[in-house]
Amino acid sequence: MGYRVVVAGATGNVGREMLNILAERQFPVDEIVALASRRSQGTEISFGDKTLKTKDLDTFDFSGWDMALFAIGSDATKIYAPRAAKAGCVVIDNSSLYRYDPDVPLIVPEVNAEAIHLYSRKNIIANPNCSTAQMVVALKPLHDRARIKRVVVSTYQSVSGAGKEGIDELWDQTKGMYVPGQERAAAKFTKQIAFNVIPHIDVFLDSGETKEEWKMVAETKKIVDSSIRVTATCVRVPVFVGHSEAVNIEFEEFLDEDEARDILRTAPGVLVVDKREDGGYVTPVECVGDFATFVSRIRQDSTIDNGLNIWVVSDNLRKGAALNAVQIAEVLGRECLKKG
Repeated sequence: MGYRVVVAGATGNVGREMLNILAERQFPVDEIVALASRRSQGTEISFGDKTLKTKDLDTFDFSGWDMALFAIGSDATKIYAPRAAKAGCVVIDNSSLYRYDPDVPLIVPEVNAEAIHLYSRKNIIANPNCSTAQMVVALKPLHDRARIKRVVVSTYQSVSGAGKEGIDELWDQTKGMYVPGQERAAAKFTKQIAFNVIPHIDVFLDSGETKEEWKMVAETKKIVDSSIRVTATCVRVPVFVGHSEAVNIEFEEFLDEDEARDILRTAPGVLVVDKREDGGYVTPVECVGDFATFVSRIRQDSTIDNGLNIWVVSDNLRKGAALNAVQIAEVLGRECLKKG
């Protein structure tokens, strides 16, 4: 017996990817409905070999549905998630709205799947920020072995993390470099993104860090270990899909790079590609469409006693969003909403 599943925000990049991944992973669905805003009602979208027509989120009755995967942003989530939860439908939310709520579990299944049982406090589960999700998948098995004290991470985040508008802006600005009359000024981003990098994602805080950088700190502490110190610099780069991260890790005890490589090779959700030769590492182009979090460039940091450097790459629309949400749904079904 399967589940009655809702995908809210089904016409967006992440919502469409949720539907694709549910089908690819053969999630046990008895019935599925795609929801969107009223202006998108009736839009046809694919679910495996089926075609779904979106229904109006605003008028939808969540009663009798088992779980809802939300990809609708914080403002809409604030309205519709409590409505779904009250109706008995467990919400798996991709927005940032509930991530820091102590009564809402923030889950990356390879890292803290056991937290799933806390869902019943509010009938809501939070999906982490895309840049955090892939990093903690790589950090957790190393933390279990040698206890992480401090993480310094610099991200190289693709424009798809800013939605369709980000993708369109990069595409249009790139064309405008070569086609007279098609120049496009920065709108979604604060500066030109084509052939450029922008050290600014989300709003600035009083501390000088951006909200994206703060998210990585707060979420790593909540998901992995509150004692880990994290500092982040988050950068938008002219890549369509796939986030990359240069991660420097300081441990409480020494961890040899060869042992770290072996640990990561057997870690859930991780694929190590680490050859010290031309092309012996993964870049965003290779990770698109893949489920894995790729780790390369594993090496000792000789400037501190117990340090390692690693390079982490993942498809941000998958592990950073849609895939993680579906994996949460799989754990929820298996551990909490058992049917059959």
